[in-house]
Amino acid sequence: MELMQDTPRLPLEYVKGIPLIKYFADALGPLQNFQAQPDDLLISTYPKSGTTWVSEILDLIYQGGDLKKCQRAPIFIRVPFLEFKVPGVPTGLEVLNDTPAPRLLKTHLPLALLPQTLLDQKVKMVYVARNAKDVAVSYYHFYRMAKVHPDPGTWEDFLEKFMAGEVSYGSWYQHVQEWWELSHTHPVLYLFYEDIQENPKREIQKILEFLGRSLPDETVDHIVQHTSFKEMKKNTMANYTTIPTEVMDHNISAFMRKGIAGDWKTMFTVAQNECFEADYAKKMAGCNLHFRSEL
Repeated sequence: MELMQDTPRLPLEYVKGIPLIKYFADALGPLQNFQAQPDDLLISTYPKSGTTWVSEILDLIYQGGDLKKCQRAPIFIRVPFLEFKVPGVPTGLEVLNDTPAPRLLKTHLPLALLPQTLLDQKVKMVYVARNAKDVAVSYYHFYRMAKVHPDPGTWEDFLEKFMAGEVSYGSWYQHVQEWWELSHTHPVLYLFYEDIQENPKREIQKILEFLGRSLPDETVDHIVQHTSFKEMKKNTMANYTTIPTEVMDHNISAFMRKGIAGDWKTMFTVAQNECFEADYAKKMAGCNLHFRSEL
């Protein structure tokens, strides 16, 4: 088994103009042969936008709220991560091959890199978008602890790269906008991280309606309670502590750090915020998506 400690933090690799973690870029070739099934459900997000949270919610829905069944394996086994590839850990496709239908799948890929089979099969998709400032801060800390990324450098350096789309998976602005456009022509439920925080029960009901499923009110309350940040943070089947330290070092920063809206205020200087706001206005001009950067 190849060990991560023998591998330095590698530079990102560009695929169709989109920067990706080197290992993930290598996984895209085999991914072209992946065949989606019509009853698959795809969870899509830009990184650090509530992917694990919504994955846990959906697995609980699929398991009828049974907590024991959701403890059967870590979240990245229960919800295969399509483009995932890291030395010494099963790839997303390998996990997927052992996953019984109906399958939950996860991706961060922008549309240019998404396997066509998912669109051809009209696979239902749940997309979660989070405000850009909190994503940038969370992504910076994730870059620090997840060693598959290049070294993030200083916060100032990283923020510049984030604004320029020179981080893994490319531009946040493009990602949230193109998936929003897709939601007008494909079965995509487009959710907002801040809305789930504000009223998780309401958003879970939206997911159930989208899936054509129903659960008793007390089961939904049970799911809300189990998927609170406090519960998720201590849940070893959801908090990524089972991943080797060589890949993710929780001593540098926890995978589940704060899970709040507005944490960007602890990192952004006044000047950085002004610069970010001006750049944001340009990149989101003409887009009718509205984000809340605090609750």
